[in-house]
Amino acid sequence: MRLIIAAALAAAVVSAPLSAQAPTTKPGAKDPRRVSGGTYKTDPGHSLVTWTVDHLGFTPYSGIFGDVTGTLELDPKAPSKAKVDVTIPVSKVITASAGLTSHLLRAGKDGGKADFFGASPADARFVSTRVAATGQNATITGNLTLNGVTRPVTLQAAFYGAGKGPAQMGGGENVGFTATGTIRRSEFGIGYGIPMVSDAIKLDIVVAFVKQ
Repeated sequence: MRLIIAAALAAAVVSAPLSAQAPTTKPGAKDPRRVSGGTYKTDPGHSLVTWTVDHLGFTPYSGIFGDVTGTLELDPKAPSKAKVDVTIPVSKVITASAGLTSHLLRAGKDGGKADFFGASPADARFVSTRVAATGQNATITGNLTLNGVTRPVTLQAAFYGAGKGPAQMGGGENVGFTATGTIRRSEFGIGYGIPMVSDAIKLDIVVAFVKQ
């Protein structure tokens, strides 16, 4: 009886219409011809900033800021005129250690300054001021506001892919980018633990945008 049931299930899978099966190709591709001009908004569920510090000289340690929101103004015929404005919710920081996450968001003792972000940190924001595009890469200069301090930051960005999203995700035009950069946290008033925990913070950024 078990053999009969197994055979029947196998036959049902084989005979199922292709439309009921998973797609066999990805909707996105590294093809800039798929990008059209206009205003894009981030896909917060697929956009994140990974930060990495040196811990005691023994290991790198990383955490994540997710739920990135914002806009991209893009003209593929004039990529250097692109404008980026994104907001990063610092209060949603995630690490692999519950204790460390709590410390990052812990209020200062006796009303003093917090070691890191504090209990109710303001969102961080990056607003581009200049984009220098070369092929599928770009150097993006902008102002980063973090911990109440605004300083210029430069990111190296790369086009990752574009295409029309699947129907279950709205079917809109999607475009994605990666970017890297380095900031010094002391310049934003976060000096706790330096040099045991590095001042330099490496940023690895992934941002997905959907055309409006």
